[in-house]
Amino acid sequence: MTPSTAEPGTPAEPVVRPAPHRWLWYAFGGRLPARHRSWVLYDTTTDSWWARHVARSLVQMTIPIAAVMTLIPADWGLRAACAGGGVFLAMIYSLAYMNETVEHRVVKAGYPAGTAQAVRDRGSSVRQRAESERKRAAAAKRAARYRDRMGR
Repeated sequence: MTPSTAEPGTPAEPVVRPAPHRWLWYAFGGRLPARHRSWVLYDTTTDSWWARHVARSLVQMTIPIAAVMTLIPADWGLRAACAGGGVFLAMIYSLAYMNETVEHRVVKAGYPAGTAQAVRDRGSSVRQRAESERKRAAAAKRAARYRDRMGR
């Protein structure tokens, strides 16, 4: 099954994590080689996808923050205040456009638009079904204990 005929979100190739220098390139918005295609989908659809997005955003902010902290001719308190305000504002924008940014990464990896959200939705429904089954089994077990206690 080739990636083009596979169901969206089902990686047909193995998940290959990029090297640290390639991950930095990816964190700054660069495109990874085709062998990391399924890792990009994994990175954007795993349970911790939002934390990974925040980490990438913080990595992107390191260069401007370092520039502010070293180049502004002021005392350290003002530099830190400017840097903190910049991080705060950048995180607001980063979180506001998180889904769009993640989808853009997936599209750059060669998947159709909407794939990451579809995979996350499918995983969520699977987890919900498993949780419902677990709760049903627990309720049946409680009901059986109750019936046994009542002698019915």
